Amino acid sequence: MMTGIEGSRATARSRASHFAAAGFCALGLLGALGTNAAKAGDASPWNGDTRSAVRLIAGAPAEPDASIHAGIEMRLQPGWHTYWRYPGDAGVPPRFDFAGSQNVKSVDVLWPAPQAIPEQGLTAIGYTGNLVWPLAIVPHDRAKPVTLRLKLDYAVCEKLCIPAGGNAALTFGAGESANDTALTDAEARVPKPATAAEIGLTARRVTNAAKPLVDVAIAAEGNKPMTLFVEGPSAEWALPIPMPAQGAPAGRLHYGFELDGLPPGVDPKAPFELTFTVVDSDRAIEVKTHLD
Repeated sequence: MMTGIEGSRATARSRASHFAAAGFCALGLLGALGTNAAKAGDASPWNGDTRSAVRLIAGAPAEPDASIHAGIEMRLQPGWHTYWRYPGDAGVPPRFDFAGSQNVKSVDVLWPAPQAIPEQGLTAIGYTGNLVWPLAIVPHDRAKPVTLRLKLDYAVCEKLCIPAGGNAALTFGAGESANDTALTDAEARVPKPATAAEIGLTARRVTNAAKPLVDVAIAAEGNKPMTLFVEGPSAEWALPIPMPAQGAPAGRLHYGFELDGLPPGVDPKAPFELTFTVVDSDRAIEVKTHLD
């Protein structure tokens, strides 16, 4: 089974590399197809095509000394999907560019919990349907208006994966927003930080092979299905998606994955930090832990 996984991931990395090299060359043109003038309100106009479109939305007015709550909303046609910050076996993550914004000190993009998506024999990690990336915006001067400008480069896939782009601009006003509920719901989908001890998670190497097998155990939450994603210390890592394993005792779930997809020169038997994202029907949790 591991040989099949290894071969699929090699194909996926080749495909993702080709897509990134060829597809994103077109993104500058696609992203420039529509540039929306910034105006005060609770949402910018939609920008996109029949497959996907994006816009900026505002939340309720910020409290003094608090960050401004906003979001990037994307709508996807049925059958199409886009990618998480780590796309899995294939694809490329979205790229957010806020250059040209006015009175903006920083923008923190929050990632809602993703899902595993079958993609031509591989498994991608991403989103279907409509979604919102919550934003936390810190202005330079809270007494002055804030205008956020977005250039978003991303990919959408059905049977064929294509590059896409969108532009949006929004000046945040002092009025109420019709999108506050949508933002609150999106923020609730962002994985909450937890410690490994709090959710009973352990990760350990169980083989001494060139690509060691890692066993991950986690406390079960009743009989609810659970999906587990793993990321390395940096974006250069391309770890496999942990797969459910048999033989877990009552109250525990086990998953396994090979230490494959490491950057060149990294010793798979060395200690390093991993980030696990745990998703089930009721919760989404992010855990950082050391693999010693």
